[in-house]
Amino acid sequence: MTSTATDFAFLRALLYDRAAIALGEDKEYLLEARLRPVARDLGLGSVTELLDQLRRASNGTVERRVVDAMTTNETSWFRDVHPFEALRRHVLPDRIARNAARRQLAIWSAACSSGQELYSVAMLLDSGFPELDGWSVELVGTDLSSEMVERARLGRFSGLEINRGLPAASLVRYFERDGAGHRVREELRRRCRFDTFNLARPWPLMVRFDVILLRNVLIYFDNETKRRVLDWARRQLAPGGYLMLGSGESPLGLTDGYQPVTVASTIVYQAKEE
Repeated sequence: MTSTATDFAFLRALLYDRAAIALGEDKEYLLEARLRPVARDLGLGSVTELLDQLRRASNGTVERRVVDAMTTNETSWFRDVHPFEALRRHVLPDRIARNAARRQLAIWSAACSSGQELYSVAMLLDSGFPELDGWSVELVGTDLSSEMVERARLGRFSGLEINRGLPAASLVRYFERDGAGHRVREELRRRCRFDTFNLARPWPLMVRFDVILLRNVLIYFDNETKRRVLDWARRQLAPGGYLMLGSGESPLGLTDGYQPVTVASTIVYQAKEE
């Protein structure tokens, strides 16, 4: 049995309600591709049976499996290169100078997927900023998917994942062999904290971050949700802190809380100080 237009409409409504993901009408092909393995794993004969189960009675565990399956978890080490150059050349030196008296730094990788982005930041700090020795450095990664968060905590990566952007020197310095793949060394894993977090729901009180990486996330939201998330991020940034978005994303026209700064062939957005 193949899924129907009714199934797709139900799924779109579910994704928007649970995660504010605005799934386009042209994405119906994802229904079978992403959810058939979930249905099979749960012993169900089709995607329609899976969604019928959710229609009949809310099931938090099954809902999370469905939302996780429909979430894009595309990531790589030092993804797109230029944003990490911006961090190295401008963003981090600026925040380190500003925080020199209190010797604290906080960075949040929102929608961290399986952790490569936050671990990349941790490697950049360790190798390029020895002046942070003795500082309190908080590195936080969050994702909607509990499965991705668990993978990030474990820090285990296949050979294919390792080969997606990780420099050889970083592999030698920060990883150890783990069967057919590699695992982030415990010292670096201890520096990173990973938790589940739904960006589309009201944000709880957290530390004020010097940098928030919210890259390639806004593209899945409608304008109302984008505006809300950007405003929440602005309140969560320390004075003069930086928001880093994907190359096709911008707060301009949605909120006036940020000032664009061009560095290293990329644009970062600095929170305007009140």
